[in-house]
Amino acid sequence: MERLHLLKDSFFGLEPVQQQLIIGSVVAATGILAFFAHRSSKVKTIPLGEGWWGAGQKPASEDEAIRPFTIQTSDQEIKDLQDRIDRTRFAEPLEQSGFQYGFNSTYLRRVVSYWRNEYDWKKQVAVLNTYPHFKTKIEGLDVHFLHVRPSHASSQKVLPLMLVHGWPGSFYEFYKILPLLTKNHEGITFEVIIPSIPGYGYSEASHKQGLDSLAVARIFLKLMERLGFSEFYVQGGDWGSLITTNMSQMKPECVKGLHLNMCMSMRGFKILLSLIIGPYLPFLVGLTREDARRLFPFFKKNVWEILKESGYMHIQATKPDTAGCGVNDSPVGLAAYILEKFSTWTDYKNRDLADGGLERKYSLDELLTNVMIYWTTGSIVSSMRFYKENFKSDPNKRIDALTGIFVPTGVAAFPNELAHCPKSWAQIRYRNIQSYTFMPSGGHFAAFEEPMLLAKDIIQFVKKVEKM
Repeated sequence: MERLHLLKDSFFGLEPVQQQLIIGSVVAATGILAFFAHRSSKVKTIPLGEGWWGAGQKPASEDEAIRPFTIQTSDQEIKDLQDRIDRTRFAEPLEQSGFQYGFNSTYLRRVVSYWRNEYDWKKQVAVLNTYPHFKTKIEGLDVHFLHVRPSHASSQKVLPLMLVHGWPGSFYEFYKILPLLTKNHEGITFEVIIPSIPGYGYSEASHKQGLDSLAVARIFLKLMERLGFSEFYVQGGDWGSLITTNMSQMKPECVKGLHLNMCMSMRGFKILLSLIIGPYLPFLVGLTREDARRLFPFFKKNVWEILKESGYMHIQATKPDTAGCGVNDSPVGLAAYILEKFSTWTDYKNRDLADGGLERKYSLDELLTNVMIYWTTGSIVSSMRFYKENFKSDPNKRIDALTGIFVPTGVAAFPNELAHCPKSWAQIRYRNIQSYTFMPSGGHFAAFEEPMLLAKDIIQFVKKVEKM
């Protein structure tokens, strides 16, 4: 009742013209939305397509063997890294600038000193090899993946689950959530598959132009089919959210459930209406009080902040090879480029801190191991190209943007994600949302930062779908 009184006071505190505008907008919107809801209720899919991304001409047949893979290193690789670190030329930071200008070089010296003198890559390689790794050829590329089975599965229902990373992350982001998912959860456990996106880490990069999220989705569907799974769950954030969404659009009969810790839905009349009415009467346009807190003032929180943080995206979506030359050649430049994202995307407030707040949620060993996956594989340029391939044309006019998602969907909305997507907005694209959770803490790298929270939300979502 108190909430209704507050909303009533907000509404009647407006000018008469504003009140009439809101009332008229709501009435008009109700009819329009009902029409579109009826028109779009039919399940649609997008075509699988086909592709070949290997070097040269496509052969008559492809080796489909699944091969065990072990991550390796050498003294020569480590010495080359150390020699390059020793030749680093640092810039001096501005006084009291924190991370507002990017990675603060005073703190960078401390990170680099730890990397050079204390970090043990051989030890971390052993950690990476704790779980079983494999490779298999799909569409001309050697695709790397982890395949982790639960240790005690005799009396449990084992459900296959694919986890997909984004940029500038890797399969390593999921190492803290893996033991949580492969435990017994009241009779349910997971058999987890974690692929590396082609061009990231140990997955071979495309030799040809055009490998976008649709192509990767098709490759990952083929991977699951090759592993013998006809039905499975998928989960992702960042690029992983788009790839798993595309998988759900291509083969909804195979995807039992889609869980996302990042989703985007920023087009349409319903959203425009929300932006007009939401600050005053959020409940009229399907927004909760928490939605309103995270969204408004909209320009400051969801436009201006994105503009401040998306410079990297414009570079990578236009001339990735040019910028990539520097970070592919300098390990310190690479570390600064990647780790600045783990600072700011974890919490925008970290920009005001001299150390970027990096060690509040992560250890230097964890952060540098992710950097080393990029460094030792030389994959930073090919990972950056993924932006170019996905932004060659207007993303809003691609077939996947114009097609709804009808598989059961769960959304974990973390408070420090780059942009907030309310449930009412997500439902424009994702037509079968079974679970939407306002997470209490965490940002963009959910599995890396808040593995227990994310695991709990995945488990409750899957249990809900299994009962359907």
